[in-house]
Amino acid sequence: MALISKGRMSKMMLDILLQFPSGTKNLKVNITLRLGLLGQMSATRDINAAWDETKSRAAKLYPDRFVLDKRKVLQWNDGSVSVLDEKISSTNFKRLNELAETENCSVDALVTKLISHYKRQKKK
Repeated sequence: MALISKGRMSKMMLDILLQFPSGTKNLKVNITLRLGLLGQMSATRDINAAWDETKSRAAKLYPDRFVLDKRKVLQWNDGSVSVLDEKISSTNFKRLNELAETENCSVDALVTKLISHYKRQKKK
C-alpha cells in the first residue's frame, strides 16, 4: 500500500528538483534523500513511478533547465547535451537493411563502415 499517491510524490519531487543548483549529479538519489522519512518508507516501485513522471514533467514544464533524452535520462540543459536525431525515413531504412543483407553484416556494422568511408573521403 502506497503512503501517498504517485502524483503527489511526483509533485514533491519536482519541487525539490527545482531547488537544486544547476549541474547537481545523481538527481534521483538526492531527491529521495530530501524526501526524508517519506522517501525511506515508500516502496521502490512507487518512487520509480513517481520519478518517471517527474522527469517528463520537468522536461515539459522547464525546457530551459532540463532535457529528457531518448533513453529517458533527465539532464541539465546547459548547452552541452544535444538530442540525437534518430528519425530515418522508411525508404532509407529498407535500403539500409537490404544493403546490410547483401554485404552479410549487421546494420550497425554497415553504418560504421559508411561513416569511416565518409571521413576518409572528407580528408582527401
